[in-house]
Amino acid sequence: MINYILRKPPTHSPSQTKRYGVVKLTQDVHAHFYVSCLQEEGQPPKAPRKLDPQAHLEWVAQLVARSEKVYSCYEAGPTGFALHRQLTELGVENIVVAPTCLDEQGRRVNNDKTDTLQLAGRLDRYVAGNKRMFSVVRVPTLEQEQRRAWTRQRKQLQAQRLSLASQGRSLVLTQGVAIDNLWWQESRWKRHLGRLASWLMEHLEVFRKVILVLDEQIEQIDKKIQAQRKARAQSKPKYAGDNSLEVIEAEVGDWNRFGSWRKAGSYCGLTGGVSASGQSHCELSITKRGNRRLRTALIEMAWRLALHQPDYWLTKKWAPILNPKAKAHRRSRKKAIVAYARALFVDLWKWKTGRITVEQLGWQMC
Repeated sequence: MINYILRKPPTHSPSQTKRYGVVKLTQDVHAHFYVSCLQEEGQPPKAPRKLDPQAHLEWVAQLVARSEKVYSCYEAGPTGFALHRQLTELGVENIVVAPTCLDEQGRRVNNDKTDTLQLAGRLDRYVAGNKRMFSVVRVPTLEQEQRRAWTRQRKQLQAQRLSLASQGRSLVLTQGVAIDNLWWQESRWKRHLGRLASWLMEHLEVFRKVILVLDEQIEQIDKKIQAQRKARAQSKPKYAGDNSLEVIEAEVGDWNRFGSWRKAGSYCGLTGGVSASGQSHCELSITKRGNRRLRTALIEMAWRLALHQPDYWLTKKWAPILNPKAKAHRRSRKKAIVAYARALFVDLWKWKTGRITVEQLGWQMC
């Protein structure tokens, strides 16, 4: 993360009046420069300007000193929340908003300047009271951001490992031989040594060396996650899985952020969509509008609890479909496990916030 030295805003004597009233500032954030648009109270937005990060922060500091109130926003992206924390320190009321298509008229003309101008119009309406203009992103604390970095890095390393394994499998398949994506493991590797051509094994060896390094790093992260959970001395449902539970808790950050079970249930994006107009009403697939990392971990945990927590009320409810001996169609099982995972997240929220007990849920703890 790049840290910029912030200069304190210049002090003014009490007799010195503010030049601006309420000011609204929108920004398009990039690694090496920011494009910003300023709108004074009651005036149309000014022409966007481009500044390097340090110059931009110095300009904002002067703006804060000469204004009654400064509102600002920028879209969430690869630069994270560093700018938000810097603006907040300067006294700006900043929000980070979810990225969206800003070409409302479909002109197919989209650049940094047009984006900041479109954001300026929406921020003006947001400040005026229309809170639906933006989907505001919750900014985690530094501690929460550092905690979830481990689980996210683990997922990235797993994806790299799978990609390399798939490349090796594809190479072998071009020669008419089918192998699985676990060919790099020791037991399978020994079987392939006498089965595949030597030139194929030479290429696979290149992939395997990198895969083994990735696998070792994943194991180190797993040990770190397990050690952190033991240090917290927190009980957990049996078969929930340390990694799945850590992903869920790290992505949520603060369980008290949800004021109701409906807000908690919608956050994971496992709620069904609806298309209704007049007398027409159609149920759609899940919205997938929530945290995708959270969705994956919840589905994994749901399958384990459905198989190994027989006293859990959700397991009893969905046993006719999710029980391994049940004769249910695959499509029905997919729908059922999604509903199970959605209700499971609500139960986790209730448990973590003290709204329900383990005995009421029927969990076996460890």
